[in-house]
Amino acid sequence: MKKLRIALALLFFLGISVLLTGLLPGAERWLGWMPKLQFLPALMAMNAIIIIALLVITLCFGRIYCSTICPLGVMQDGVSHVSVLAKRARKNRKPFHFRKENKWLRYGIWVLFVAALIAGVQPLVAVLAPYSAYGRMVSSVFNPNMGAVLIVAGVTFIVVALMAWFAGREYCNIICPVGTTLSFFSRFALFRPVIDAEKCKECGLCGLNCKASCIDTANKKIDYSRCIDCFNCIGVCNSGAIKYKFVSKKPAPQPGRRAFMTGAALTLGAMALKAQDKKTDGGFATILDKQTLDRETPLTPPGSKSVKDFYKRCTACQLCVQACPNKVLRPSTDIDRLMQPEMGYENGYCRPECTECSKVCPSGAIIKITAEEKTQYHIGVASVNRELCVAEQGTKCGNCARHCPVGAIRLVKKEELGTSIPTVDESRCIGCGACENLCPSRPISAITVNGHHNHLNS
Repeated sequence: MKKLRIALALLFFLGISVLLTGLLPGAERWLGWMPKLQFLPALMAMNAIIIIALLVITLCFGRIYCSTICPLGVMQDGVSHVSVLAKRARKNRKPFHFRKENKWLRYGIWVLFVAALIAGVQPLVAVLAPYSAYGRMVSSVFNPNMGAVLIVAGVTFIVVALMAWFAGREYCNIICPVGTTLSFFSRFALFRPVIDAEKCKECGLCGLNCKASCIDTANKKIDYSRCIDCFNCIGVCNSGAIKYKFVSKKPAPQPGRRAFMTGAALTLGAMALKAQDKKTDGGFATILDKQTLDRETPLTPPGSKSVKDFYKRCTACQLCVQACPNKVLRPSTDIDRLMQPEMGYENGYCRPECTECSKVCPSGAIIKITAEEKTQYHIGVASVNRELCVAEQGTKCGNCARHCPVGAIRLVKKEELGTSIPTVDESRCIGCGACENLCPSRPISAITVNGHHNHLNS
């Protein structure tokens, strides 16, 4: 059973990591189902089938989600395993030991998380959500231009790694809100490790190898709310006193636990400062980069129903940021949607044929759409700033009109200047940003796109 768990854990860990790196084009076609099985994204997507399935699995077999499906949990197992090897090399035969449950801290963090989720305090939700935290770590390594997200990811990694090194799964059993949520159900699991007191020789090996520190060897009891079903205890027991088996008798409910069983929710996020390098033309003229705009209404990808719905569901896992081939998506630095993706057209535009972000989103923030359906989403509308337009200065241009994929921009002849000035048909504009990205005006484009709160459907 332990070998099977490790095999499945490696499958999920490597599969999700490959998706988050963005280095393997088309990987979402055969690995895209893995992020959808993550607890928080499934909750945000209101995927009742997945949520019910995960809870039923937990009620039947315990918290195998935490030791098999969750990539952050598997990462902690890797760190703690190396820690155990290092301790054994120093002849330290006590890698782990039983710790009493820190209820106030554990449930206090959980209540704070649920309150933040309900109140829409997304930055706090984003920092605590396990899948999103792991997504930030991997994405930041393979996309160093994510700025402050790299800092947040680095701090998270240090905290998680240090806790895993010195205390095994303490992060999962104190801080992680998903682990706490599943713990409400795991203590009633039908199958779980059970200690046979008559066979037990009180050697203490099970407690020394329990990475969740949940085996009280003195009293021969297991805290099933913290047990992650790693099966380490069964593997080291020489007397066969611990078996994973069906248990019909339910443990007596502990005071205060039921009060917490009304919640089930989590998310994460990421923040970013875009590092911009100046470019030169032939070593002579400095070419200014496009300036990041402070849009009145943010732009969210086609496939998101509205700005409000997108930021309500988004877990800030950075999967869509990594998948975007045109570098349009980036983590937001705004405090109210910290680390959640937003769109910008400084480096590219949202090409009509591209639907990569909708293929990988596991939380339902961006629903899966086809290229044909994408043209029906009007995520924003372009407007022209006459003072910045080079045509107003007598220079022939027309870049915006030539590259508009839906023909929403036309040129109107201005006799006194001898040039044509662009005008926008707002009913046709889909907000793709081709005009803004390709406008020669620097550092601010003469034609810019502002988002729609609700994405109009033509």
